[in-house]
Amino acid sequence: MTAKNKLKDISYRAAGMFEDTRFEKIHNVIFKSSNEASILVAQEIAKLIKEKQAKKLNCVLGLATGSSPIKVYEELVRMHLEEGLSFKNVISFNLDEYLPMDKDNIQSYHYFMHQHLFDHVDILSENVNIPDGKISNEELYQFCIDYELKIKATGGLDFQLLGIGRTGHIGFNEPGSHKNSGTRNITLDHITRVDAAPAFLGIDNVPRKAITMGIGTVKKAKRIVLLGWGANKADILKKTIEGEITSQVPATYLQEHPNTTFILDEGASSELTRIKTPWLVISPIWTETLKSRAIVWLSELLNKPFLKLTDTDYNENGMSGLLSDQGTAYDLNIKIFNKLQRTITGWPGGKPNADDSNRPERSIPEKKRVIIFSPHPDDDVISMGGTFDRLVEQGHEVHIAYQTSGNIAVSDEEALKFAEIARSLNNNSSSTNEIIDFLNQKKNNEVDILEVQNLKGLIRRSESYAATRYVGLEDELVHFLDLPFYETGTVKKNNLSDKDVNLVANLIEKIKPHQIYAAGDLADPHGTHKVCLDAIFMALDNLKSKSFMDDCWVWLYRGAWHEWESHEIEMAVPMSPDQVLKKRHAIFYHQSQKDGVMFQGDDSREFWVRVEDRNRLTADKYHALGLANYAAMEAFVRHHF
Repeated sequence: MTAKNKLKDISYRAAGMFEDTRFEKIHNVIFKSSNEASILVAQEIAKLIKEKQAKKLNCVLGLATGSSPIKVYEELVRMHLEEGLSFKNVISFNLDEYLPMDKDNIQSYHYFMHQHLFDHVDILSENVNIPDGKISNEELYQFCIDYELKIKATGGLDFQLLGIGRTGHIGFNEPGSHKNSGTRNITLDHITRVDAAPAFLGIDNVPRKAITMGIGTVKKAKRIVLLGWGANKADILKKTIEGEITSQVPATYLQEHPNTTFILDEGASSELTRIKTPWLVISPIWTETLKSRAIVWLSELLNKPFLKLTDTDYNENGMSGLLSDQGTAYDLNIKIFNKLQRTITGWPGGKPNADDSNRPERSIPEKKRVIIFSPHPDDDVISMGGTFDRLVEQGHEVHIAYQTSGNIAVSDEEALKFAEIARSLNNNSSSTNEIIDFLNQKKNNEVDILEVQNLKGLIRRSESYAATRYVGLEDELVHFLDLPFYETGTVKKNNLSDKDVNLVANLIEKIKPHQIYAAGDLADPHGTHKVCLDAIFMALDNLKSKSFMDDCWVWLYRGAWHEWESHEIEMAVPMSPDQVLKKRHAIFYHQSQKDGVMFQGDDSREFWVRVEDRNRLTADKYHALGLANYAAMEAFVRHHF
């Protein structure tokens, strides 16, 4: 059965967005929600298991780990518990495992698979195959050969589930892997180790080697489904789907497989040509949003300000249809120039006694109640420190709501420093000595005791007070929600609960804000931003019938990883050089997050450096488009709930 026929079978096509284009070399379907897509993938797997059961055959599954397949496994478990889906005929082979790695280590893929799937279904233990992370060097070569032979003896993989790494790796087949490679040990790419660092509480704790199925092994599977979630995978997915086959992007070898489908969410698909620049693929319906995106793209492509674009520029770059529908380049250029110019304001809370018909914010009420939600105890000053300062300076009632304690991001060394100071001040109190003893004897991946978690949370809290006081905020306007989903002591968090949502909703209802600022940056490497944003959206949904919500506007900022694209921005707050410096000093108060922060992502620069560069780049982009030249800008998009 071909990939497209199978798609018709389980309704991917109906649920997602699919188009053939001349740019794409791998079949893919795009969904609004990774949850919705994951459920459909689980349904395909379940259908295959049942078909094999009906024929009294084993179903041989190649399984992946990481964050991408978790929802697939959750749905399979649900179908087992609620619908009687049996796994007794399933034989599983996992793609990879770190080397060396104990099976009971919480970072092992053996632990992961049992935690998310095997411990909750009726698969036979003898049918579970996961590479052995403790195999000796002497036995490793033969182990890899035996793993290949065992797959072959089952009749080969019926279905292979994959994720993709930012290097383009599938399994742990890093750049340079051969298309015919088999199961083997491999040295992990630095980027792969950086991406794994949050789970290991630092890159120094990430193993340098792994065992992985090879490209050749994966390509022998009868059916392959690759999951791609999030904007941080968009670049590599474009290269994989549209680029040439190359060992430098191992996932491109899947172009040669006749029955492969990539399942993507909107973020992961955002760089595909048909999504980012659809006018190069089809004759689109020119909505106002698409017009803005296209004209900004054309201006940046040609390095020309809006007002210098010509009819020829449009015609030669696939946008003749826009001119046909909308008129001359001159008219279009003026319209988009004015639209972007009106996003610029030095009054993020609205300018009093001003005509606000073309301003991002309302002039009334003159003094607004504002809540700035900060997922971690420094996102407020990192992401919108200049706007925060401007709102306080202009007399608005500004509340800061820190959604999580941020304790997991405080290093043991930092906590030990404060504990030793506390011991000196408290005359060797037993509780302080307990903290110091634990930290001095702590093993890798050991979960902090509650006292240490509390100390690390207090460090982040005191830094937050120092920063907000510097900006001029009274302590009673600072709120620490300590959402329960976060308080696990590990990188893996609990699911969002009603208690989390109620804490957010109660604060909103108490303050009755005219403005809410929230983090819309979903590229956060450990996912807390998305969960915190979900909590806000769910709270707003619960409160939408309240009368005060009619006057509440929600503005989304982005964190230290990505910025809004120029065509997306609806409010741009410029900063002077002095304000840039003041924002930097506010960030410096979060001392535990300087000098080698634990959750840095793939950018080695400190947060204050990267955010200054980002704010300067936003201002430079505006200037290049023909608008005023500012030192820096913070950008926001309005969310309509």
